[in-house]
Amino acid sequence: MTRRLRTVELDFVESAPLRLVFAAEVAAPPDVVYRALADDVEGWPGWFTQVTSARPVDAGAGREVRLRGGVAFRETVVAAEPGLRYAYRVDDSNAPGLHALVEEWLLTPAGTGTRVQWTFAADGSALFRFTMRRGRSAVGRSFRDAVRNLGRRLAAAAA
Repeated sequence: MTRRLRTVELDFVESAPLRLVFAAEVAAPPDVVYRALADDVEGWPGWFTQVTSARPVDAGAGREVRLRGGVAFRETVVAAEPGLRYAYRVDDSNAPGLHALVEEWLLTPAGTGTRVQWTFAADGSALFRFTMRRGRSAVGRSFRDAVRNLGRRLAAAAA
């Protein structure tokens, strides 16, 4: 059963009680990476293996996302800056102990490619925060695998 989370804004990325920040590089330019993140929402399961389904809602102003294990999110896009930043707030979720969440994807040119920085900014119960901190390396590995898969996907599309 989903429940409403606390409404937070983009500045929560800097002030959240739990912040996990990861970065990786992909051999595609920022505008191409941005389109994969923001415009091809339904394509996320093809490169982010933790995502089982994703679809835009509200004419692209939001998303509905499902993860492995049955976790579901309904999100609102809070930043859509082509080639630079894509961020969304989770409004409703069935994730236990989660109270607020914003995810931000920052894109920076890196040679002929892009440095992708992902920030997972959350608040939740003490158990949620402990579990996420304890699982930090697994979350980071999942992110790095996703960016690697995205790079392969974008290279294949360009070929």
